[in-house]
Amino acid sequence: MLSAYALLFSLLLLTASPVQAALRLQLEQQQLTEDQLQASQQLLDEVFTVLPPRMVEQLDQTVPVSWSQHLPDNVMGRASPGGKITLNQRWLPVLLSTSDSHNISGRQHPTLRTELKATLIHELAHLYDRGRFWLTDERRLLQHCRSRERVQGHIGLPSECRGQTNRQFTLSDAPRWLDLAGWQQQIGKRGRRDADNFQQLRSPDTYELHNPQEFVAVNLEYFLLDPQYACRRPALADYLQTHFAWAPAHTQPCTTQLPYLNASLDTSPQALAWLDPERIYQVHYLLAEPDESWAGRWGHSMLRLVICAPGRTPGPDCLLDLEHHLVLSFRAFVDDVQLSSWDGLMGNYPSRLFLLPLQKVVDEYTQLELRGLSSVPLRLDAQARHRLAQQATALHWSYDGTYYFVSNNCAVETLKLLRSGSALPQLQSLDSQTPTGLLALLDARGLADLKPLQDHQAALRQGYYFDSYHKRYNHMFEVLRRQLQIPFARLEDWLSSPASNRQTWFAAANTRSTAALLVLEEAIQRRHVLEIQQDLKLRFLSNDAPPELNEAAQLMQGLLSGSSFLSRPGELLSEGYGLPQPQESQQFLKIATARQQMLLTSAEDLKQRLLSLMSAEQRQQLDETGANINLLSRQLRQLHSESGGIQLP
Repeated sequence: MLSAYALLFSLLLLTASPVQAALRLQLEQQQLTEDQLQASQQLLDEVFTVLPPRMVEQLDQTVPVSWSQHLPDNVMGRASPGGKITLNQRWLPVLLSTSDSHNISGRQHPTLRTELKATLIHELAHLYDRGRFWLTDERRLLQHCRSRERVQGHIGLPSECRGQTNRQFTLSDAPRWLDLAGWQQQIGKRGRRDADNFQQLRSPDTYELHNPQEFVAVNLEYFLLDPQYACRRPALADYLQTHFAWAPAHTQPCTTQLPYLNASLDTSPQALAWLDPERIYQVHYLLAEPDESWAGRWGHSMLRLVICAPGRTPGPDCLLDLEHHLVLSFRAFVDDVQLSSWDGLMGNYPSRLFLLPLQKVVDEYTQLELRGLSSVPLRLDAQARHRLAQQATALHWSYDGTYYFVSNNCAVETLKLLRSGSALPQLQSLDSQTPTGLLALLDARGLADLKPLQDHQAALRQGYYFDSYHKRYNHMFEVLRRQLQIPFARLEDWLSSPASNRQTWFAAANTRSTAALLVLEEAIQRRHVLEIQQDLKLRFLSNDAPPELNEAAQLMQGLLSGSSFLSRPGELLSEGYGLPQPQESQQFLKIATARQQMLLTSAEDLKQRLLSLMSAEQRQQLDETGANINLLSRQLRQLHSESGGIQLP
């Protein structure tokens, strides 16, 4: 039996010298000078000090590190299957020199010394990833799935469990990490992931897109070495910090606001806008009603961010701040005059995420396409809303996917954004390829709140429903029939009647019917413009199109192609990666403003060319309708003034 002193001495030894598994970097010293040895060992020591403690602890092995003259010039370093790391000796003299310029193409590390540290971290990341260390969230999923398998058997497993019960998760194949990284779960493919990563823009190193393993290694480099990583890739940084239960000490504080491009040719607001996730009161599923066109017969899926006005405390009143609300809309970017159903089916159109003002979207669907919009609140907590905003802006700057009208359409893209953004488990097994079907599934999972839309009039007043202008036009037409006794039975008959005939009824109109006449004349003007555009397109596509029409079509196609940056803002910045930072904003504003001005000039040139290509009858219809609008505007101001109201502008 140990004496009391001996036992105390043993405990002190255990406390003072704990036995702990840990990583060891061992420099191979062959054929190195004293200076080279010292510089190389200092490099290894610097790398070791930035590694997460969990990584050091779990990589319980000695990793030999050496310099080699046999690596290709474009290779900084390489790890062997046995765990040895070899660095390219061509960079050893640079490591010893006082000048440390950065000349590695395609990467964002600032200096050659940082590149060498990144190379060591990159290869250590592969060793760590291959070690199959379980992640807490994925372990819970695995235990849940194995429990379900014991009770129900493999056939009865929910889709999120299929293929999971006989595996372990590494960092590079953890479902949540893959969602954020860009290898999305395919819809209708039983959990299968995309083979390609389409988050290709604003990448720190395009080698990360090669496969999920390289994505882990590249991002661990920047997570550990770049103080701005958490600002540029906040969702990935949050994931790595949670995984390691640790954050780098040098991480810089980030602005809470997220940058996005104001996708409009209106130059009054700045091209670069900022989204504050703390001001998002709700997220709505925004559904454009189906119409008769082949592209819109299933409706259109979007997400609406209900953003509170600055200074307003988040609450129901934020629903009234319509001018601050944003719409997240995945659309096929079409840079051709003709929208082709075949190209849409074959995936020849890019799929991009537009961030648009709500009013622009409402006007587009309700006035131009004459389709109603349902805005259905989603039950997302503050954390889910914040995550969704982060993922949406990340995709806005990086994503350039492929749009298929059937298999990768707006509903599929919206579901993938909801899944990867919110991280809600209820979304993991959802499969839907239609906008209306997705809404039904969200409702069935308890994520969609349809109650605000049950009272139609209340929904209109409160902004949960935006009705098609076709219903308004019918209502105003009935006003004219009652008050002016116009001899038309249908709205279509009035809309298609000659402008001079419609004008004969203006003088007898009171204030209400004049307002109705004005709204209908503006609708007729939009209708004329759409009819003329369709006519010109058909003439251009014909075999005997005149040369002047071909010139206009080429100008239009150039305008469409030139507008690509409005949906892919990442193409405007060559420096930096991820979300642009404040120091890059001035350069971005300069470039974006110049591009916007070029588009406006081209659009005005195209407008004048198209005016010259209209037939005499088309020009007459447009001019006479414009004259009617001016006449009714003056008449409405006069009637309002005579009634004692404030004079209208």
